[in-house]
Amino acid sequence: MWDFILVHMDYNFKEIEQKWQAYWAANHTFKAEIDSSKPKYYVLDMFPYPSGAGLHVGHPLGYIASDIYSRYKRLCGFNVLHPMGYDAFGLPAEQYAIQTGQHPAVTTEKNIARYREQMDRIGFSYDWSREVRTCDPEYYKWTQWAFLQMFGSWYDNQQQKARPIAELEDIFAREGSAGVDAACGDVEPFTAEQWNAFTEAQKAALLMQYRIAYQGETAVNWCPALGTVLANDEVKEGYSVRGGHPVEQKKMTQWQLRVSAYAGRLLDDLEDLDWTDSLKDMQRNWIGKSQGAEMIFKVSNGSQEYDMTIFTTRADTVFGVTFMVLAPESEWVDVLTTPEQKEAVQAYLAQAKKKTERERMTETKKVSGVFSGSYAVNPLTGGKVPVWISEYVLAGYGTGAIMAVPAHDSRDYAFARHFNLPVIPLIEGCDFSESSFDAKEGIMCNSGFLDGMTVKEAIPAAIDYVEKHGIGRRKVNYRLRDAIFSRQRYWGEPFPMYFKDGIATPMSLEDLPLELPEVDKFLPTESGEPPLGRAKDWTYEGYPIELSTMPGFAGSSAYYLRYMDTHNTQALVSREADEYWRDVDLYIGGTEHATGHLIYSRFWNKFLFDLGYVCEKEPFRKLINQGMIQGRSNFVYRIINTNTFVSLGLKDQYETTEIHVDVNIVRNDRLDLEAFRNWMPDFADAEFILEDGEYICGWAIEKMSKSMFNVVNPDMICDTYGADTLRLYEMFLGPLEQSKPWDTKGIDGVNRFLRKVWRMFYDRDGLIISDEKASSDELKSLHKLIGKVRADIEAFSFNTAVSAFMIAVNELTDLKCSKREILEPLVILLSPFAPHIAEELWSVLGHDESITYAEFPEYVEAYTIENNCTYAVSFNGKTRFTVELPVDMPREEVDAHVRGMEQTMKYVAGGNIVKVIVVPGKIVNIVVK
Repeated sequence: MWDFILVHMDYNFKEIEQKWQAYWAANHTFKAEIDSSKPKYYVLDMFPYPSGAGLHVGHPLGYIASDIYSRYKRLCGFNVLHPMGYDAFGLPAEQYAIQTGQHPAVTTEKNIARYREQMDRIGFSYDWSREVRTCDPEYYKWTQWAFLQMFGSWYDNQQQKARPIAELEDIFAREGSAGVDAACGDVEPFTAEQWNAFTEAQKAALLMQYRIAYQGETAVNWCPALGTVLANDEVKEGYSVRGGHPVEQKKMTQWQLRVSAYAGRLLDDLEDLDWTDSLKDMQRNWIGKSQGAEMIFKVSNGSQEYDMTIFTTRADTVFGVTFMVLAPESEWVDVLTTPEQKEAVQAYLAQAKKKTERERMTETKKVSGVFSGSYAVNPLTGGKVPVWISEYVLAGYGTGAIMAVPAHDSRDYAFARHFNLPVIPLIEGCDFSESSFDAKEGIMCNSGFLDGMTVKEAIPAAIDYVEKHGIGRRKVNYRLRDAIFSRQRYWGEPFPMYFKDGIATPMSLEDLPLELPEVDKFLPTESGEPPLGRAKDWTYEGYPIELSTMPGFAGSSAYYLRYMDTHNTQALVSREADEYWRDVDLYIGGTEHATGHLIYSRFWNKFLFDLGYVCEKEPFRKLINQGMIQGRSNFVYRIINTNTFVSLGLKDQYETTEIHVDVNIVRNDRLDLEAFRNWMPDFADAEFILEDGEYICGWAIEKMSKSMFNVVNPDMICDTYGADTLRLYEMFLGPLEQSKPWDTKGIDGVNRFLRKVWRMFYDRDGLIISDEKASSDELKSLHKLIGKVRADIEAFSFNTAVSAFMIAVNELTDLKCSKREILEPLVILLSPFAPHIAEELWSVLGHDESITYAEFPEYVEAYTIENNCTYAVSFNGKTRFTVELPVDMPREEVDAHVRGMEQTMKYVAGGNIVKVIVVPGKIVNIVVK
């Protein structure tokens, strides 16, 4: 009844949240400027792709966490940069445009407006003045600029840095290639005289082998139906994720970035980052460092002999080589396939084209391959071994050809057993009857000059032998491949490159941005050219412009730098802004970006660092991967051949079909029957068999998806409970880095907590804030909370912080506390988590300025120290009762106090107290006779 009478005094979250969101926008509360008087702190979210579906409750999880931390850091006196933008280019918008005829820019703008509306409702403290959109020409001008810098650079292996290509041209003109140690393609050595005699076209082709951004032939995921190259994560089981079209491996000339040149630095610099070990391991595995040797095997196709180079990490196992394997994409396939095997090889290659490299890497149980018809000669034994072709070997690792040692490698072993090839053991006593013996220890056997050595001794001895006899050399190899950087799409950044007499030529920097042209359709041309082939007069100075566009990761590789200086028209980021903000102090995002995006961003940053454009070698100092909020699906049970639905507890009595139902018409697993009838026309005349007058739904934890009707729109939560409740509840669900199901059962409790906070300020007559001095118990509750919240925020343990708030507010409510001395710091503590109610109560406390820039309360340990302790009082060793006494009470006084207690008299019962033993703070034992 009290709630209904005091509606005007109650917590009206709708009015409060609208009020303060408008205030923040009007006053630019979260706008960040360079301020050398304050320490900086840069908090970044992995910016979203704005899909047409808008946000569901799983999306804001990381954003809420970063917002709490941003607000906390402001309270601690930091100048916080917390920006947001949109990763707006990509295939989904283009496919939607193809289907509907709408320009991708139109649908993208609409989707962004929807995202912005939803994010504003949740009360994020973003500096929206720094918003970026990767599809904005003023933004992608700097993506194009960075590409031109890469095109104009080469990588010096000796100096371990990028250098201008003009410096390389000077070296070639003076010295030729002899003294150059560069990351490059296959280049035959040449002299200065030869270089100077080359034509411009020959020089351009040669330099293309050295450039960090270069054109080269590579195997790609080609989707004929979509008319474009796809990234690995856009392909599943040989089909495009978008549309389900067949995808094949195809060799194409593509723009690429020489990411592999930075592999060593990308690996070594992980040590300095505050990332989780699991995330670092994912990066290490993706980079894939291997130390070993390159070796030359003589190969023959029956009519001609060749030198084939392979890479191995275990030169000591050459004596156990019984066959060799080529990647399906290897250039050696055509050379070594004999006429007799040509038909079988071509059939196998057609099959292998349907899988991505990622699928081939993970598919370890299936064995497939075909014999080329050719043989190689083992350089240490002189024996002939057959050369096979199999998809388990990748073209990008080593040389795309391997020596197979089935006794000591699991995939080689499976292949040998499948095709009945020999297995030669190299370790004394090893058992390879059921599987390979992969241990890297033991005594060598069947290994010529290595016999009797331990494996540890044999590895370097074999490499020494190989180098001494001129059949190989030491080599460090990386799995990390160069990034394919072009797509045959419309909705992406145009390349600022044109072809002058067939030579790829960069546009003038002054002519950037090169904007996307208008086209009549977003499809490839009838002759198979990319969609930009439809543009009218797509030329530069009369020469044709590149028709491909950049991939999705282009715009996200350096967006964190642009946020530092968003409106700068002269540079990606000014030196002043970069040297102030420097790097991202805290980056929050999903694990799906643990390899691709993070590798490319780190590479991009290191390249710009080499050229002096940025001052830090790494972009992201600390990285947190938030878990996923999973959907809690609900089910109804329809009796077969009827439109009658039976409640969960009764379904086993009938033959039923389980059907997903919209979770938004279910509350605590109770179905809203009328809402169900209105949900879909098929259910308009639904009938129900209830239990105890209710329809109970089944449930399961699944991925949040529209197809499972388990998507919860955050707008609905904001409408029903408020944004502050949503923020607190998402944090309360569990540890930030763990995945957890969405379940609204506990949301009422979080909302009641906020109302309880409100009632510490108001009763039925209005404000009840008191200026009385706080009691020791009130100060104790407050300062325990201060210490806990600070520690939990610093540890990103937001769920335990929310629990601590609830405990403290319950304690203070029991103490009937409404004292300013307690309420002011309490509201400041709460403000990062529930900023709207905190702003309102801060103003109620008499403050004119936003709580955003208040000071985080100081923790005073003395207030939390217990003044009393509990003594267990025993008689002849048997505990009878307890008593609370001051912690610092002397033994003699404890003795006297307990002797005089009425309960003591009861248990002595006429006997004599012989002795009283006092253990300070714990026990009083009374010996009675």
